[in-house]
Amino acid sequence: MIIGTAGHIDHGKTTLVRALTGVDTDRLPEEKARGISIELGYAYLDVPGAKERLGFIDVPGHEKLVHTMLAGASGIDFGLLLVAADDGVMPQTREHLAVLSLLGLTRGAVAITKADRAEPGRIESLTAEVRELLAGTGLAEAPIVAVCAQTGQGVDALRELLFNAARQMPPRAWQGLAPRLAVDRAFTLDGVGTVVTGTLHAGEIAVGDELVLAGRRARVRSLHAQNRVVERAQAGQRCAVALAGIAKDEAPRGAWLTAPHVALATDRFDARLQLWPGEARPLRSGARVHLHLGAQSTMASVAVLDGDLIEPGAAARVQLVCHGPVGAWRGDRLVLRDAGATRTLAGGIVLDPFAPTRYRRTPERLDELAACELPTTARRRERLLVLSQLGLDLARFAQAEGLAEPLQGWALGDEAHAALTHRLLGALADYHAKSPDELGPDAARLRRLVSPRMAEPLWRQVLNELRGRGQVAVRGAFVHLPAHGVQLSATEQRIAQKVAPRLAAAGAEGAWARDLAKDCAEPEPLMRTTLARLAQQGDLHQVVKDLYLDTPTMTALAATVRRLATEQGHVAAAAFRDATGLGRKRAIQILEHFDRVGLLRRVGDEHRLRADSALFAPLEH
Repeated sequence: MIIGTAGHIDHGKTTLVRALTGVDTDRLPEEKARGISIELGYAYLDVPGAKERLGFIDVPGHEKLVHTMLAGASGIDFGLLLVAADDGVMPQTREHLAVLSLLGLTRGAVAITKADRAEPGRIESLTAEVRELLAGTGLAEAPIVAVCAQTGQGVDALRELLFNAARQMPPRAWQGLAPRLAVDRAFTLDGVGTVVTGTLHAGEIAVGDELVLAGRRARVRSLHAQNRVVERAQAGQRCAVALAGIAKDEAPRGAWLTAPHVALATDRFDARLQLWPGEARPLRSGARVHLHLGAQSTMASVAVLDGDLIEPGAAARVQLVCHGPVGAWRGDRLVLRDAGATRTLAGGIVLDPFAPTRYRRTPERLDELAACELPTTARRRERLLVLSQLGLDLARFAQAEGLAEPLQGWALGDEAHAALTHRLLGALADYHAKSPDELGPDAARLRRLVSPRMAEPLWRQVLNELRGRGQVAVRGAFVHLPAHGVQLSATEQRIAQKVAPRLAAAGAEGAWARDLAKDCAEPEPLMRTTLARLAQQGDLHQVVKDLYLDTPTMTALAATVRRLATEQGHVAAAAFRDATGLGRKRAIQILEHFDRVGLLRRVGDEHRLRADSALFAPLEH
């Protein structure tokens, strides 16, 4: 169990933690000189008769250090709010309570400190005031204990209260989730290297794991959990992780240490937000706020999706547009403070880290957000699959959920699949009726006719499924109904027989229409018409105007492309040229043709394989 201690701006808070644990959490000389906590402090305490070890995060109480307080409070299990008997409830007390409540905390206690300085009746009246303060928050039923760290009054009772809370605390669910640690501190140790500390929000980390931090790969060299050397740590524990392959200045506060397949950085996400009841005014669309998520803080703008504003105490769905990239996963808690960083406004929960820039308020999109609020991963996936007329990206779903096992590919619900199939077959029938002399549209054009907003990988996946079931036929880049085919005339069939051996002999260099006409002693216009008809059938492929290659050659070239992509991650023109023995110009022309028909896609100077494309490959049954 991790306990966050908050409330004082003097040594009273640190003194109480020291009385409970024997550890002075103020490390910095400035903290000791000024008598205030400036940075996060840490202490640990063993629970008698249990393996459990309590972790304390002593957070700063000063109003100008709430951003540091939030970095430490994220991920705690239990809040210990401190109120001094002589000072009473202070403005920072109210804000710290708001923070704990808006983070969704329902377990905690209040310690009335400096009880030895209280006049008769003061503890009773302050207890009543605190109980009224807690009303309506997640800590409404929190026990209140009067203590004095100097004399020991109430310290044993408070310690036993914390022990009992730890024994009753249900373990955090971590199985099935990928590791995610919010980094709140980084330093270097001689002989160890870079060490990052933080709360492990999900999953587990083990020595030897390959993780990602701020876009860089790092290996777990050694590991401490709750201040003990361990081989493995689980969600809910304070961890210190020694990392190989990363420098201290590459691990800023607010970064996330995660499994590679769930690492993400988004500049907009959708969330459910609740405005703190103590706010005087509604929160309106367009408001600029400080966003605190995990251990990170950044500026953001609010776009209310349910109407235009949120009244105090009310909740609504919003889109937060961030001024910098943030790590945000479904279910993560967040807190908003005003643009001037003077007060806490609202808290919420992340619904979708991949929020759209368009169509964000449509009924369809709001239905998807409602699905994101369902209580289990299985139910969310099931409902999103039903709602996603354009398909569900399984890899992105697993990433948003932070799942331990990565998913691949796309899924389409039964109803959406049936509707898409109906439109696709109807579009092909219309095309054949209007253009009976053509084999059919190419796959890209057919997508524009049937479902232009559908992701191309899913579109090609559906085409391949229909092809495998015999509902459509694919020849080269063209799609047609099985019953439809381009019929060649007797003359065209004769010319086709003449050009076949010449194209086979030409190989990857290809043959030009004028040369084929000359070699075959046929009129050039007739040769061009015949070659175009053969290309429509998928028997030939026009790489550039009037330059043709036959299908066996293109299939062999496609196999080379797939091999290079597998070995190198992409296909460079030089590597393809060397592998085929072609000149640079011809190699580039063929690669660009593969880009056009959908075997490859161009990214900068690289050509990357579309892993879902079945072009020039035998069907798998």
